[in-house]
Amino acid sequence: MVELAQRLHQVRGSITSECEKLGRPEPTLIVVTKNHSVELAAELLKLGETEFGENRVQEALAKSQELELAVPGNSVNWNLIGQLQTNKVKQALQFAASIHSLDRISLLDELAKRTLERSVPLDVFVQLNLTDDEGRGGVPKHELLSFAAKVMEVPTLRLRGVMAVATLEAEPERDFEVVAKLSAALRREIPQADQLSIGMSGDYLVALSYGATHLRIGTAITGNRTY
Repeated sequence: MVELAQRLHQVRGSITSECEKLGRPEPTLIVVTKNHSVELAAELLKLGETEFGENRVQEALAKSQELELAVPGNSVNWNLIGQLQTNKVKQALQFAASIHSLDRISLLDELAKRTLERSVPLDVFVQLNLTDDEGRGGVPKHELLSFAAKVMEVPTLRLRGVMAVATLEAEPERDFEVVAKLSAALRREIPQADQLSIGMSGDYLVALSYGATHLRIGTAITGNRTY
């Protein structure tokens, strides 16, 4: 686990350095633990990390339960960053502190139904589709404001902002510029939705220039995954 600590130190150092250059505060670092063991998650917790990201509900639920047994009362916030099926919402709510992939009305309706009795609102991000492919996850760019307005109608959800994944077809700068403009438009309508979840292992330093408040970094910290 020495290499894990070294990679984490390197990534955190590069984030600090870039933020100092840009004259901006540091973002929330979400370490993506998908396809990694609960032992790795426990080691990250020892190293001071408390924001973990997972893609699949079943894996994340099991891992969160195992970590709770290993480290009772731990302070981890589990962020669901992968597409969420409506039939998995009940399970997701057993562990997720934040859902970064709210991307369609059917999911919004299911979240509204399943969170009816929550005393603390669930943090959600609207996922944007940056492509013209309707089959990809995410709300179309031109529907962001109308969709966000619907999210705001659900008192048990707290809209934090937008999430997006840079496409493979273009330089990340182009995609992040689009997302930053859409995020600004959303903030004008809903000032509290001021968070921006962009940036992964290959482009997180670029994302900082475009206002990223949450970075979702996996391989650069955790190393290669076991599939």
